[in-house]
Amino acid sequence: MENKTDSQLWEEVEAFFVENFDTDKHPQIDTILFLIGVQELGSGQQKYTKDDKLNILHIAVCRLLEPFGYYKFSHYDDDGYPHFDELEQLPELKPNEQQILMKKAIIQYFIDEELFK
Repeated sequence: MENKTDSQLWEEVEAFFVENFDTDKHPQIDTILFLIGVQELGSGQQKYTKDDKLNILHIAVCRLLEPFGYYKFSHYDDDGYPHFDELEQLPELKPNEQQILMKKAIIQYFIDEELFK
């Protein structure tokens, strides 16, 4: 992992999802967020309602942005859903800036969770 660029690390992230989840070669960010959210929720593969899917995406975003100081884990509710407190409001970002931030956050998640080979 040493001396690798963000671009090279992102390719490894994409390869991880292709190998482990049979996604497209270049999975959409929302697909990656959903799978990370399911992992964080610990609920595994099942049918989810539209509201569940939105909650799962929110869980992923909060978890991914936690190391950047935007959110802090608060507690689990009675249904086992993690809750986060907002520590700092996200700045207004253009769509491409949002994508860059999420890619950096996903790479950091992979580093923190030791998912890179």
